Amino acid sequence: MAFRVLGLDPGLFANFIGRTDAELAARGARRCRVDTYPGFPDRIAVRDLAIGETAILLNYEHQPADTPYRSRHAIFVGETAREALDVVDTIPDALYRRPISLRAFDDVGDMRAAELCAGEALIPGIERLFADPGVAYLHAHYALRGCYAARIVRSA
Repeated sequence: MAFRVLGLDPGLFANFIGRTDAELAARGARRCRVDTYPGFPDRIAVRDLAIGETAILLNYEHQPADTPYRSRHAIFVGETAREALDVVDTIPDALYRRPISLRAFDDVGDMRAAELCAGEALIPGIERLFADPGVAYLHAHYALRGCYAARIVRSA
């Protein structure tokens, strides 16, 4: 079964990029200088930022459905990220190298199932969850901190 891994649209965060620390703080966000690798996974390109790059740490509503599963959490957005990841049948390194909680949602945003996977177990986990025809999309979350990582959809 083909699948696509999607990063977030960089346009969603344009009003954070280039702001002063005080302006970010007023928006409940902050700038972080990357000092460990891996350690700061960007949600636009779905990659670990390199040491010395900067990221904006902000709160993002990744599951806006009007259900009990509506959710938001902290994410990093790289300040130089300009293009959202869109890959088919490929697991980005930032997902591959960490334990991932895969969460399967139906078309109204209710969770139908979930799996905890890592490394080579990710693709079989995605395939198992998409075997349910009622699953509309998956969310990948970095399991240790629970942060949203990427959206996964079926691909034609």
